[in-house]
Amino acid sequence: MAGETIITIVGNLTRDPELRTVGSGSTVVNFTIASSSRQFNRNTNQWEDGDTLFLNCSAWDSARNSLASNIANSLSKGMTVIAQGRLTQRSYQAQDGSQRTVVELRVDDIGPSLRRATAQVNRQSSSSGFVGNQQQGGFNGGYQGGAGYAGGANGFGAQGAPQQQAQAPVSDPWNSAEPSGSSFGSFGTSEFGGGSDEPEF
Repeated sequence: MAGETIITIVGNLTRDPELRTVGSGSTVVNFTIASSSRQFNRNTNQWEDGDTLFLNCSAWDSARNSLASNIANSLSKGMTVIAQGRLTQRSYQAQDGSQRTVVELRVDDIGPSLRRATAQVNRQSSSSGFVGNQQQGGFNGGYQGGAGYAGGANGFGAQGAPQQQAQAPVSDPWNSAEPSGSSFGSFGTSEFGGGSDEPEF
């Protein structure tokens, strides 16, 4: 959406993601990412941490994906994550009656950082959207060594399409040797109307 502030943040989760269901029945997960800048101190010859940004984050399940549930089932406190989303600002009334304003990150995508860790990704089955490498539908193998796109609906492609045999080209007048006595290249031949009564250019 136009006018939104989209950012990407890399940091550590300060607590386990908290999954809950709100009054409307929607599922939301809340967590906090701590992101610290680091700089190299040439005097001490060591890396030093700068100020830490604590950013409250939220993500929601929708009819098309289970982002909030996936976060709660996959991430935990201390993990380094890469998150992208939209900054949002909201106001609320605190218990002491004061009005407060907070800035949060509405997460659209998130995953673990693989700089110092490994991860096992399990794809969820879905009744809609792109599902790859399935028979009778989907991408079905994709690019196959120079053969071009081999996918398509109903498995059409490398296996479904009839293979055309390479055939020698039909007689190509531009590829044949020039007959002796030919005046090709000069005007006045019969191919260019040179046999008519009109004078040449």
